[in-house]
Amino acid sequence: MKNLTPGVHEFEYLLENKFFVDIDGDLVQKGKVKVNLTVKRSTMMFEMNFQIDGVVMVPCDRCLDDMEMPIDTHNRLVVKFGKEYAEENDEVVIIPEDEGSINIAWFLYEFIALAIPMKHIHAPGKCNKTMSSKLKKHSAKSTTDEDEFDDGDMDDDDVSLDDDDMPTTTDPRWDGLKGLLENDNN
Repeated sequence: MKNLTPGVHEFEYLLENKFFVDIDGDLVQKGKVKVNLTVKRSTMMFEMNFQIDGVVMVPCDRCLDDMEMPIDTHNRLVVKFGKEYAEENDEVVIIPEDEGSINIAWFLYEFIALAIPMKHIHAPGKCNKTMSSKLKKHSAKSTTDEDEFDDGDMDDDDVSLDDDDMPTTTDPRWDGLKGLLENDNN
């Protein structure tokens, strides 16, 4: 970086599976992401603007199969010279002037990881059918759970009931607690 002349410089990178394996991050192990980097050099600092777009593979939260997650993000990083390495905040990094270089690989990985939504779930009907059926079999039944685990297929035991048709039996252990609530309200 130290050798860059003052002005604007543009770089382009293609990050593929090898990058994600080598960086050894927890969230992403595969992908194909294009990075356009614009570096504006002044006498005291470097302003880096990253345009990152592509696709990464992440595990589905529901069935654990890999799924494609599109990435499209713009990030900024300012690099200044100083006595020792330090991160002033999320966007400003200080590097030792005598070194004069910075490895941006981990920053790229972090920008990509932060662009991934918290919830990654296949589109309806795209989850692994075996795992979806096991989830339905072992999950607690409620109207919201049924909607959440619905993968678009109707099984023979999927039944739509109106509120009036819902069974009224409860776990007998809860009956004692209901009595406490009734006594408290009186």
